[in-house]
Amino acid sequence: MTDNPFKAGLAARRRLPGFWLSLCSPTVTEIAAHSGADWVLLDMEHAPNDLSMMPDQLRAARGGGAEPVVRPPFSEQVVTKRLLDIGVRSLMFPMIQNADMAAEAVSWTRYPPHGVRGHSGTIRANNYGRQTDYLQTYARDLCVIVQVETPEAIANIPAIAAVEGVDAIFIGPGDLASSMGQVGNVADPDVQAEIRRATDAVHAAGKAVGILGYGEDATRRYHAAGIEFVAIAGDAWLLVRSMGQMLRTAREDDQNPTGDGPAKGDKA
Repeated sequence: MTDNPFKAGLAARRRLPGFWLSLCSPTVTEIAAHSGADWVLLDMEHAPNDLSMMPDQLRAARGGGAEPVVRPPFSEQVVTKRLLDIGVRSLMFPMIQNADMAAEAVSWTRYPPHGVRGHSGTIRANNYGRQTDYLQTYARDLCVIVQVETPEAIANIPAIAAVEGVDAIFIGPGDLASSMGQVGNVADPDVQAEIRRATDAVHAAGKAVGILGYGEDATRRYHAAGIEFVAIAGDAWLLVRSMGQMLRTAREDDQNPTGDGPAKGDKA
């Protein structure tokens, strides 16, 4: 039995909305983690997060209902070890192309004889040595998600999903579109067909599938397609969208003044 509710939700194939965070802010992480979302993605691949910035974001997420999932800057053994040592237990590995790459990624998360993770006895993950059963229990809470981002990777989903230790598969729609000659055009019919093919393949393997789907329309469409965990918005995306809309509204009000003054209860 895992103490990681996100991992348990994936195994049960429940619907799990989350937020994609790239502003590198513990405050934003805290707000998002306490929002009611099931997970938040702390991005190191396409955001200027470095390793020293991650512990404060993990602390900010503590006590919230959202599991912090970290995407490393690339799929590599040393950075994986260091993320695990600071207490990350849910990881999303980018650009996994085949079963061998998936198995290698899983091996980085496990100590020998089940993997190749290096051992240190006094780390944040084991409460600096105070959690004496860490070596016996850590694996039950590890959640490994691998990203498929090309048609080649999608074709290899049956083998990737069969790798022991892979908990779920996440479709990267932007890079998938780029790899198909449709840079920035996720809505292209052929790209959407590949997304459906990937979704069917992951489900046929008995695993949960995730995707980026910012906004209500995309979220509804992907949930209707059976995709379990959707990144429904990003922190920077929400700010840009909300600020732009508020400014448009304010400028429309300037152009169409009513002369009524502040509404009752408003503070001048």
